[in-house]
Amino acid sequence: MALISFTLLSLILVSSLSIPNLAHCKTLKRDVKALNEIKASLGWRVVYAWVGDDPCGDGDLPAWSGVTCSTVGDYRVVTELEVYAVSIVGPFPTAVTSLLDLTRLDLHNNKLTGPIPPQIGRLKRLKILNLRWNKLQDAIPPEIGELKSLTHLYLSFNNFKGEIPKELANLPNLRYLYLHENRLTGRIPPELGTLQNLRHLDAGNNHLVGTIRELIRIEGCFPALRNLYLNNNYFTGGIPAQLANLTSLEILYLSYNKMSGVIPSSIAHIPKLTYLYLDHNQFSGRIPEPFYKHPFLKEMYIEGNAFRPGVNPIGFHKVLEVSDADFLV
Repeated sequence: MALISFTLLSLILVSSLSIPNLAHCKTLKRDVKALNEIKASLGWRVVYAWVGDDPCGDGDLPAWSGVTCSTVGDYRVVTELEVYAVSIVGPFPTAVTSLLDLTRLDLHNNKLTGPIPPQIGRLKRLKILNLRWNKLQDAIPPEIGELKSLTHLYLSFNNFKGEIPKELANLPNLRYLYLHENRLTGRIPPELGTLQNLRHLDAGNNHLVGTIRELIRIEGCFPALRNLYLNNNYFTGGIPAQLANLTSLEILYLSYNKMSGVIPSSIAHIPKLTYLYLDHNQFSGRIPEPFYKHPFLKEMYIEGNAFRPGVNPIGFHKVLEVSDADFLV
């Protein structure tokens, strides 16, 4: 019995030594300083939830709301900051860029104003940057192109202006790029087509110009792109047959532009094309027969164009249902 008790005691001691005591880990002073600066700049709306001196918690008090920490060696570091939908007013908190271990920054649905500071490029480990639904303005800083780990970039529903920086093409892991509902001008950099993992590109509701042909001019471009939203801009020209090379495409949204010409039948051979929005442009001619036989195409919006008589949109939303017998008239 005594031998068993000694063995059990030894196991407990070994186990207690092998498991780090997280309660006694200190939070890196750099992160504590940055979070307190952020707390001061954000004002009363977060103060009620940010209690105590240590944003990662001090044993008696929990971590600050929206703050996630991880243990690195003998210290804790802030890895996620999520403060959204609390009507924060004021400029983007520059102190955020001192949280060098951040992997997620989510400040969406607030009332942040002013530019994103160029220091944003310091956050080398950032994977998700969500700033949508704010009042941010000025140009999108090219320094975002230094965030090599970024997979999700949400900048939609702001007041950004100027051109889309071509430096975004330096983000090898980027999968989702949301830029819609801003005041962006110029052309979409064709360099974005070199992003091997980009699945979703939404640049709708801006003031962009150019042609589809210019956008896809790089050979082998957009190999993983599933959804392409270019609606409500000022794109001109036609739909090039080469667009069929984007074989992963499922949604193509070109509504409300100034595009023209006939619809090439090659587009109907995009294997998984499901939704095609062509309405409110200046397209002409007939709808090619292969669209009628497409195995996945569900809806094709065509109203507000100059298609030949007999190609009439139907339904409540004036959608041409590809199963309708009038499709080939």
